[in-house]
Amino acid sequence: MTATTRTETPVAIEGGGVEVRTREIGGDMSVAFARLPGGTDMTPAVKGLPGDSCQCPHWGYLFKGRLKMRTEQGDEIYEAGQAFYWAPGHVPEALEDCEYVDFSPTKEFNEVIDHIKAQLG
Repeated sequence: MTATTRTETPVAIEGGGVEVRTREIGGDMSVAFARLPGGTDMTPAVKGLPGDSCQCPHWGYLFKGRLKMRTEQGDEIYEAGQAFYWAPGHVPEALEDCEYVDFSPTKEFNEVIDHIKAQLG
């Protein structure tokens, strides 16, 4: 069994106030601790992925803020205190400073992280 805290988890993406820490947690799943400042729009970071959107599913909990998730089916708003499932094909935009934790299949999540790192140069 594996356990980790946000501070023990390595930083995968950092810049412009955005911080994503991720670690494989077991069962081919990874945990991510994310902080997005209000106004952060991930559209440029996911451009070039299929559908110009994140294709990895995520299950998690929003601790702080409000987040708009754009999908082909329309926008959805998530607020602090909500557990969530984000299906493949989404693009997040932080409406307020956000903090959340999510769990994702490691292989798919690493592909998205690698793409975002390349976009950020």
